[in-house]
This record gives sequence, structure tokens and C-alpha cells, in this order.
Amino acid sequence: MTILETDRLVIRKFEPDDLAALIAFRTDPRVSKYLGGAKIQNPDSLKERLRFYIDCCDTHGFGMSAAIWKETGELIGACGLQPLENTGETDVGYSFAYPFWGKGLATECAKAWLRLGFTKFELPRIAAVAQTGNSASQNVMKKLGMRFVKNAGHYGLNCAYYLVEREEFLQRFGGENE
Repeated sequence: MTILETDRLVIRKFEPDDLAALIAFRTDPRVSKYLGGAKIQNPDSLKERLRFYIDCCDTHGFGMSAAIWKETGELIGACGLQPLENTGETDVGYSFAYPFWGKGLATECAKAWLRLGFTKFELPRIAAVAQTGNSASQNVMKKLGMRFVKNAGHYGLNCAYYLVEREEFLQRFGGENE
């Protein structure tokens, strides 16, 4: 079931059969470096995380979802909205297989998720977090009009915490997919 579609991606709910692809790209040291390393990005933890992603979609109508490269039909990443670790906030997140870095996909999918979160789900604000050393992810947040609020601990990591309010985003980017 397609949740969202962008120019280059089909975004759908994760399925249990996606576990191997999730493990393959998230355990790559170049990727896991920015996601808590092997301590968090290992097969056992990812199996639990995949269950969380699926349950989140079932419970909230949104969650971290599979990013499928339209050109090949390959699962190349994860992106979506999810509850931010006991804060009451909703977090937009994204991660992609290393060969797909630097192509603007994080901005493309996060923008689509922000728009959906603000229009369909009428969220008042959406947060994003990234390890403090992950400047590429923080640049995505800035491109999307998110503002730095503070450094804070999330998912056991020291993270930069960004936020955007509904009206700020919709005024800047509008409410319809472009």
C-alpha cells in the first residue's frame, strides 16, 4: 500500500519481508555511524525496530516506512513520521543506503512527510533529531525550514533537535505536493 509518492520514491508501509533489506543498508558502517552504530543497528535490534515501525503505522496512520526507488523497485531507505521517544512530539526521520546519499532524497521524502503530517494529520509541529556530528542531516532540516532548538539526548545519542511549526512550513512550502 503506497502511503506517499515523490518524484523518485514510492513510500509504503514496511512489511515483515523487508527485514533483510533494512538490515542490509542499516548495518553498513557508513550508515550506522549516524544511527547509533552497531549497538543499535544490528539484526536483533532492527527486527524489533521493524515491528515498532509496522505497529506505529497501524496505531497512528503514519510511521517510519519503506522508501522504494521507482527506477528499480528496490528498497533503498526508510523515512516517515513517528513518536519521538517519550516526548509527546512527532519526529520526521530518514535514512538511506549509502549509494543513495547526496542525491537529495532525504529532503524530498522529509518534505513530503512534513506536508502530510501538517495537512492530513493536522499536527501542530514536527521535530527532527540527528546526531550532533551529522551535518548532512541537519542541513536537510534547515532546507525544510526547521530551526535548531537545542542539543538533547534521544535514542541514547547526543542529538541536535530541530522543530518546525505547521503554519511556518505551510506558509513556506504550501499544502499541496509539488
